[in-house]
Amino acid sequence: MGVIAIGSRITGTGSFLPETRLTNQMLEQMVDTSDEWIVQRTGIRERRVAVDMQAIDVALPAAQRALDDAGRKAEDIDLIIACTVTPDSFTPTLSCALQDRLGAAHAFAFDLSAACSGFVYATDVADSYLRCGKAKCVLVVCAEVLSHLIDYTDRTVCCLFGDGAGAAVYEWSDAEDGILGTYMRSDGKNGNALFAPAFAAENPLAMPREANTNHYLHMDGKTVFRFTARAVPDAIDGVLHRAGMDISQVDWIVPHQANMRILDMVIRRYGLPAEKVFSNLDRVGNTSSASVPICLDEMRRQGLLKDGQTAIFVGFGGGLTYGAVLIRL
Repeated sequence: MGVIAIGSRITGTGSFLPETRLTNQMLEQMVDTSDEWIVQRTGIRERRVAVDMQAIDVALPAAQRALDDAGRKAEDIDLIIACTVTPDSFTPTLSCALQDRLGAAHAFAFDLSAACSGFVYATDVADSYLRCGKAKCVLVVCAEVLSHLIDYTDRTVCCLFGDGAGAAVYEWSDAEDGILGTYMRSDGKNGNALFAPAFAAENPLAMPREANTNHYLHMDGKTVFRFTARAVPDAIDGVLHRAGMDISQVDWIVPHQANMRILDMVIRRYGLPAEKVFSNLDRVGNTSSASVPICLDEMRRQGLLKDGQTAIFVGFGGGLTYGAVLIRL
């Protein structure tokens, strides 16, 4: 009797961070803030900024590195899913630009917009395509140039966000590993708590038409924090329930890197050793959809992820959206 395929597994990861570092000390020269204020409230000490770069410029090297890590060529890809809230254009999409730049002639491509939950949402979609047999190799790429959306005179926002990209290759697994469960949710009622307008509301027939100058990201921090404090444990508990497991069977929690207070809340709530909740927040900041795959690539290249270990990826943020993926590595 043959082995029954049970899940989708990660076969490669990649990431890219721009060279330019924006430290807290540099922000002190730009806005009314201090290194102490930022570190105490967020845990962030620096973040990267994509100077003279667009989303495709950070996405492409992350994608190429993930393919190299998986030992796959571009023509092996059946599907490309790209996640970003900072696209270079509404059309063509980032995924189609990647399909062209990579030379993935056999792949179809689409973008998925779920902000900071983008990677876990895209992972769930990739798993669905693999399970139903419509794809054998899926490339997920999350790329953000959030500096394009940031008002650097607004200290409630500018200290949080950074630029970067992360990618993962998913393939079907015939072994006892892969994705064991997923759990996705949304809270659109409070969506305006994290808001970035696409266009200004105006009369489309008015002449001359005025350009939208209010395109910056706006955040109601208290509402977002209350949402996150509820959403993160709901996602973790939900995916554990679906997989029929408990937290003691999990080796790693890899959360979206939003704020150190959220990571500390997870550690306290589940009684976990701090080293089981991975974080690069102090060096990278909040990179929205890219944060979890950037973490995964760091962990993989540092040798932290071992075969047979289990990990929960947790995403939460704009939309408002949240979700979790439980995977055996």
